[in-house]
Amino acid sequence: MGVLISAVLPIALVALSGLWAGRVFDLDLKTLARINIYVLLPALVLTGLYQSTLMLNSAVGIVVGFLLHSTVLYLLSKGLGQVLNLSDDSRKSLVATTLLANSGNIGLPFVLFALGEAALDRAVIYLIASAIFVASIGPIFLKGEGLKVGLQVTLKMPVFWATIIGVALQAIAWQVPIPIDRALQLLSDAAIPTALLMLGIQLSRIRLSFSVYELFAASLRLIVSPLTAYSIGRLIGLQGLDLSVLVIQSAMPVAVNTLIWVSEFGGDTRQVAKTIVLSTALSFVSLPVVLWLLTR
Repeated sequence: MGVLISAVLPIALVALSGLWAGRVFDLDLKTLARINIYVLLPALVLTGLYQSTLMLNSAVGIVVGFLLHSTVLYLLSKGLGQVLNLSDDSRKSLVATTLLANSGNIGLPFVLFALGEAALDRAVIYLIASAIFVASIGPIFLKGEGLKVGLQVTLKMPVFWATIIGVALQAIAWQVPIPIDRALQLLSDAAIPTALLMLGIQLSRIRLSFSVYELFAASLRLIVSPLTAYSIGRLIGLQGLDLSVLVIQSAMPVAVNTLIWVSEFGGDTRQVAKTIVLSTALSFVSLPVVLWLLTR
């Protein structure tokens, strides 16, 4: 119980602080999002990679597990959209909310507080794979403009170049100068609390009114997704922290930036916004259950 409280309560308190700030002040969420996407998150990824002591086989296993898991979720959500005879926008929304997990804003702090620094290294690898996957494949799924558009989006993402540089620094074992390392560390330390504050601000702007669709979509993300990830992880031989991180990151609620992707490439923004809120609220119950099952 102590582990669950130490993992969930800090996240809830910081997000509630953002919720309060969003209700009291007229904050520019887009500016905060850009700072996080273009400055803080790349710094977190970069430092996480060049400081990482994670073995190559663990990193490869997590990436392979993520890709297989995403493929299964895509086929499942697309098939369910057709079976349920949803509208075109609702089908796109269901695919988006099923695939895009909040592996950064909530995933990183939850893994860190629940499983420690060694697990955080693995969670960062998952986040990098997710970010590149979303940027390159997301436009193809949601808009159908082909691989070229996806690659163009990927090449514009700072997190992509941070990944390349971080892998290169890790490979050549280059010692980053202390002033640069300290600056990057300060930026990376700010990434998680800023993301959680953004989450609270975002929640403060959405009215709580849900339908069966939002409950169904949230269930796919919070229940079906971690069960699928566990099965795939066991199938490819993941164990210990590798398996735990894959499952926990796959159990995260719908990513807040899903709304940005749907707005840009197609889908029902109202359904997506409500699914984000509902899945986030329910995750404070579902995530402790997932963690308890994994650590029994």
